Amino acid sequence: IISSSRLFQRKKDELMSILIADSGSTKCEWCLLQQGKKKIIETQGASPYFLNETQLAEMMERELLPSLKKAQPSDIFFYGTGCTAASTKAQVKRALKRVFPQAKAEVENDLTGAGRGVCGKNKGIVAILGTGSNSGYYDGRNITKNSPGLGYVLGDEGSGAYLGRMVLQHYLYKTFDEDLSSRFDHQ
Repeated sequence: IISSSRLFQRKKDELMSILIADSGSTKCEWCLLQQGKKKIIETQGASPYFLNETQLAEMMERELLPSLKKAQPSDIFFYGTGCTAASTKAQVKRALKRVFPQAKAEVENDLTGAGRGVCGKNKGIVAILGTGSNSGYYDGRNITKNSPGLGYVLGDEGSGAYLGRMVLQHYLYKTFDEDLSSRFDHQ
């Protein structure tokens, strides 16, 4: 997920603390990497669609900072929903800089984060399932071709609500085979 070569150019004995965020609208998972250890912290979602710069910074101060204790990340890699346009990337970056003024921050969309996490520096096709379903071609650095989802109302195919609705429809229309229908009835 960490794409910047600046991390690999530092002296080995330099103490680094890296913070990586994977954010949707509902929740954000933060991973603090420090001294060879990793700590996972979950906060509410940090989407620029729903929170402005001030609200993002306040949420991080309230929900993230207490869990970080005294750790001060030197580098932050934020991958999130709504971080495609330059304006929303800048909004999230300003909020990060308010909370972590000394850190270098990179903000990219969640599909780029998926590409970097799954493919590293290799080419590949990546997809995110859920309310924000999305897919694209990853060239080893960035998403170059993208087929964005249609959003909650029209393109909710990968979400829990959609999949649950499909299971219930199959059950109620009696399209399950006899064994599966019997097990479903038993539950």
